[in-house]
Parts: sequence; C-alpha cells; structure tokens
Amino acid sequence: MAIELPPLPFAKDALASKGLSEETIEYHYGKHHQTYVNTLNGLIEGTDHADSSLEEIILAADAGPLFNNSAQVWNHTFYWNCLSPTGGGAPSGEIGDAINSAFGSYEKFSEEFTEAAKTTFGSGWAWLVDDGGLKIQKTSNADLPLKHGVKALLTIDVWEHAYYIDYRNARPDYIGNFLTNLVNWDFVGQNHSAS
Repeated sequence: MAIELPPLPFAKDALASKGLSEETIEYHYGKHHQTYVNTLNGLIEGTDHADSSLEEIILAADAGPLFNNSAQVWNHTFYWNCLSPTGGGAPSGEIGDAINSAFGSYEKFSEEFTEAAKTTFGSGWAWLVDDGGLKIQKTSNADLPLKHGVKALLTIDVWEHAYYIDYRNARPDYIGNFLTNLVNWDFVGQNHSAS
C-alpha cells in the first residue's frame, strides 16, 4: 500500500493574509512534502514495509533514509493540521485550561515554546507534547515525539523551507506569527482529549 500525500486541510492561498504565502505552501507542501512521500514509497516498494502504516514504518526504522523520509511525511502532515486561517492567539476551553495549569499562563507557554523553536539548532521542530503532563520538546532534523513514545499535540516546523520565502532568515518573526495568527487550537485540543 503506497503512502499518499494527504490533502491540505485548507486552500493553498488560505494563509496568505495570515503570514504564510501561497508560494511558501506550494513549495513546502507541493515540493518538500511530496518529495518525502515519493522517496518513502521508493524505499518501501517490494520490502516488508510495503503494506505497513506510516507509524509502523517510523517505529520500525533505524536512523537513516527510511526513518528520515517516513518521519518527515508524518511531521509535515501533522504540521499542516496545526495551522488554520482562523487560528492563533490564546486557546480557550480544556486545552487553554491545561496550558494555564502546566505553564502558569498562556504567555509563559508562548515564551517557552518560542524559545524552543528559536534555539533549535539548524533544522528541526518544536513541540507541545503530553508526556504525563504538558511539556515543550524540541527535536532535530526528522526526529519526532512518536519515536520516543510521547504524544504530540502541536508542532512548528523550523526547517528554513517552512519560512524562508516569507521571512528570509528571521525565524523569530515566523514563530511569532505562527502563535499569533496560525495555531489551530481546535486540532491541538482534539489531540489533548485523545491522549
């Protein structure tokens, strides 16, 4: 069973007024994410992983091309769902209460999440995870909480291809815009409820 590129949960131009241009989405989703899918399918064709789920491949893979491409397919799919044209700002409801309880306030969470995303050296991801409680985690390259038995709730992609067209080298501006205008708190809340 081939791994497929899932559809975006929004139109390619839906985030343009929120700080992520259609050109960024076209390259990031249409080129980078698609290439991870294509490469992964080439790697699993005719192997024991040909009929495995994406998660099964990630958990079985050692460091190297199979892990990198399968993890990046998962990470990007998750990332797209963390974005919404009506997102951003402080969350409300159960996830808002959980963040306030774990971090003291949304502002404190925002500071810690921003710092993790800013200080991820090179390429990687910053995450809000549930590891027996809400925590901030950062991973390098393709690594992800799933590989470590931790439940991901939210992520931001801090590989340069995620922001360079719109923000050039100003990663902090991209991170600030992500939190202010883009976070899909409904998706984060669903992940938290399911954990």
